[in-house]
Amino acid sequence: MQSSACKRLVATLKTPTQAAALDLAAWSELVANARAANLAGLLAERLAAADVAIPPEAARHLDAVRQLSRRQALSVRWEVHGLQRALCRLGIPLVLLKGAAYAVSDHPVGRGRLFGDIDILVPHDALGDVELRLMVAGWASAKTSPYDQRYYRTWMHELPPMVNVRRGTVLDVHHTILPLTSRHSPDAGTIIREASTLPGLPAVRIPRPEHLLIHSIVHLLHEGELHNGLRDLFDIDGLLRAGASEADFWPRVVEASRTLDVVAPVAFGLHLARHLLDSPIPPPVLEDLLNAAGGPASRLLTMLYTTAMRPENEAAESAAAALARFAIYVRAHWLRMPPYLLLRHLAHKSIVRLKKDEPAADGRA
Repeated sequence: MQSSACKRLVATLKTPTQAAALDLAAWSELVANARAANLAGLLAERLAAADVAIPPEAARHLDAVRQLSRRQALSVRWEVHGLQRALCRLGIPLVLLKGAAYAVSDHPVGRGRLFGDIDILVPHDALGDVELRLMVAGWASAKTSPYDQRYYRTWMHELPPMVNVRRGTVLDVHHTILPLTSRHSPDAGTIIREASTLPGLPAVRIPRPEHLLIHSIVHLLHEGELHNGLRDLFDIDGLLRAGASEADFWPRVVEASRTLDVVAPVAFGLHLARHLLDSPIPPPVLEDLLNAAGGPASRLLTMLYTTAMRPENEAAESAAAALARFAIYVRAHWLRMPPYLLLRHLAHKSIVRLKKDEPAADGRA
């Protein structure tokens, strides 16, 4: 169960005018929780849009993070222009995912969003040429161990993360949206073929709205790491609210979920958004997806996410949240790979951490 502070953060993001009634202590708690959830930029933008009077003590923090988010959005645009220059001669589509797509397309979800890395999707048969061009342009692999290199290249849906040697920017190069060993097998070619072009960036593409929503959902439910879980859920809420303004959006979401073989995660992701954020999802759409996925959403899984989905500072202090996050972490790996491979991978990572005292937070490979 979420705390009253977490509920206040969610309620204020949904209805920013509620913040006008807060005292200084409540403002301090609100800003601290927003920063811990990586949602301070979104909070700052929504409070400004609602013209809420903010105490000077809180305004300093919110103005700073608002400027940071806008500067990061500009930096992402600059990096995308660099990727365009590096890859345009290959003659392949370069599809932006998640935050980069929101920033470059001026999507409402990008307002106030803070970025950790840049995600792109390219055709699988072009991976070798893409990696070579990126290395010439100053990008290098961030994973140096032979095991990690093999892990990504053999079983995952992306190359090992790449880092720009001059700027430190992190780039994830995907060739599909879920690991190759996952129980679901989405055809990334559909997303690439149907993506839209952008003016002035002939190689760059933006996924269709339903594909942006579906990728955001499967990323949240298959990644296992929930340090940005609440932010990702607000991404999903924003994507479905923006997409719903199109008359045929929901039929396209249902059809795309079936085409991409991700009906079950999409059904649960939409259920979770409605359960935690009251996201406006047409009941027949959710019922249709849940029926196609095999029945009502799991009460146990809903309880786990409800308990785990909170700012990092609260999760660190709550034994229940830590236990729920561990269960979700194990489930995510269970979905990512078959049991024999999962046991082998976890055993290898445990041995490496014991030998090198590797931080437990690095759970991606």
